[in-house]
Amino acid sequence: MIQFCLRRLRIHHMHCVCTHACWPSKVRSSAVRLLWITCGLVCVCLGAVGVVLPLLPTVPFMLLAAFCFARSSESLHYWLVTHPQFGPAIVNWQDNGAVSHRAKRLATISVVVVWGLSFVLGAPTTVIVIQALVLSGVMLFLWTRPE
Repeated sequence: MIQFCLRRLRIHHMHCVCTHACWPSKVRSSAVRLLWITCGLVCVCLGAVGVVLPLLPTVPFMLLAAFCFARSSESLHYWLVTHPQFGPAIVNWQDNGAVSHRAKRLATISVVVVWGLSFVLGAPTTVIVIQALVLSGVMLFLWTRPE
């Protein structure tokens, strides 16, 4: 797993300069760079949809977008890391592996609502059991992260 080093990132006059070798190196090939930018933009779009759809998580897509942009576009990476809505969660995760208490609460509420909807809509027992196992694992992971 690649470790991110945002605490070593210096932001000067709209430029992001990584001072540590743990950031993935920027890709030189324009085709590969375009692929990383495309993947990053797709992740941003999925994360934006996740803001209004409780089934789709926002922050994991934004973290993945930050990774893609770090490999391809300094300006897009800077934009995402300094974004007022998404930037703090990305920085918090990259620096400390932490998730805010508010985010944990909202994720838990979303999980309970989605799981409750499965009951109300009459999902098969197998689906409900699989959901319970997967969502319990997600909640366990989430609540064991520092705040």
